[in-house]
Amino acid sequence: MKIILRTSFIFLLIFISTTSGISQVTHTEPKTLEIGSKAPDFNLLGVDGKMYSLNSFEKSSVVVVIFSCNHCPTAQAYEDRIISIAKDYKPKGVAIVVISPNSKKALNYSELGYSDMGDSYEEMKVRAAEKGYPFPYLYDGDEQKCALDYGPVATPHCFVLDRNRILRYAGRVDGSEKPGTGNGEDLRNAVDAVLAGNPIKNPVTKVFGCSIKWAWKDEYTQRLYKQWSELPVTLEQIDVQGIKELVSNTSSGRLRLINIWATWCGPCITEFPDLVIIDRMYRGRQFELITISADKQERKNEVLNFLKTQQASNRNYIFNKDDVYEMIEAVDPEWKGALPYTLLIEPGGKIVYRKQDTIDPFGMKKLIVGNKYIGRYY
Repeated sequence: MKIILRTSFIFLLIFISTTSGISQVTHTEPKTLEIGSKAPDFNLLGVDGKMYSLNSFEKSSVVVVIFSCNHCPTAQAYEDRIISIAKDYKPKGVAIVVISPNSKKALNYSELGYSDMGDSYEEMKVRAAEKGYPFPYLYDGDEQKCALDYGPVATPHCFVLDRNRILRYAGRVDGSEKPGTGNGEDLRNAVDAVLAGNPIKNPVTKVFGCSIKWAWKDEYTQRLYKQWSELPVTLEQIDVQGIKELVSNTSSGRLRLINIWATWCGPCITEFPDLVIIDRMYRGRQFELITISADKQERKNEVLNFLKTQQASNRNYIFNKDDVYEMIEAVDPEWKGALPYTLLIEPGGKIVYRKQDTIDPFGMKKLIVGNKYIGRYY
């Protein structure tokens, strides 16, 4: 009854603030479920298209509910350990279920700098398939009712339930975030104790990771996007030597994405919004997006106007001659000349990607975050 009342109260706060137009939200963080409490049930959609509740695991002697997500670097750092634990303990009658609690409304592009994807249900399906998750991966990002009931603090946050679905452990996987430095010791010890019917020495441990993206906490996202929309958009002239210097990438210290495009090129216009999103995701790290327009000089006003509509506050250039063949050779002798053309260049000038035609945005994000100059972890 206390859990139901607490959850109802939080949702009432959300409703009142939303309908009254209050800008300064006064929500309080949900309280983490206390040891000895009966675990709240849930009814959530998994990435396999099935609905899951606690009853789905009625044959399991222990159920471990882990709140985690796609985008968080800490969650990604623990991902393989959770997979390993799930495989190791399944023969012992232990069920692992992972729940993504984050609201898409409160997750902005700047928070995706360590990931190739966000926390939408569709992206969860991709991540689960890529990693071969041996456990159900459930979505709670719309209503967040399950997260409100359990009260996770960060991702990942583990809740170990015994045969009677009483909470016996709430806390971290282990105390070593960096991959390869831990084996999930805290979670394994807790599960072992519950399986043996023994008390857990430390039933509550602190967790470290990304905060839960509660739906009512979207003020920062709105403010950030407004700030981005107000950043100046510029267009500079560039000559052959300038292009060669960009491609050589000798002094930036950044992974550099260069896109050559034109206002009259349909595919260029179609892919441009994805380039802006990529820039917003990784611009806070060792990354930069640079665009070069192949339009003739007489169209530079049209070029700038288009860039403004896209809020392209990255570095933008227009080639200072109408002889596009000089530009082609300066960019990349391997380029045949069709637009768009994209290069991904490491510091020092190593070209790790070149593509004539539109890019695959998801593939590009994966390539960027997988590069040694960026990476998925702190």
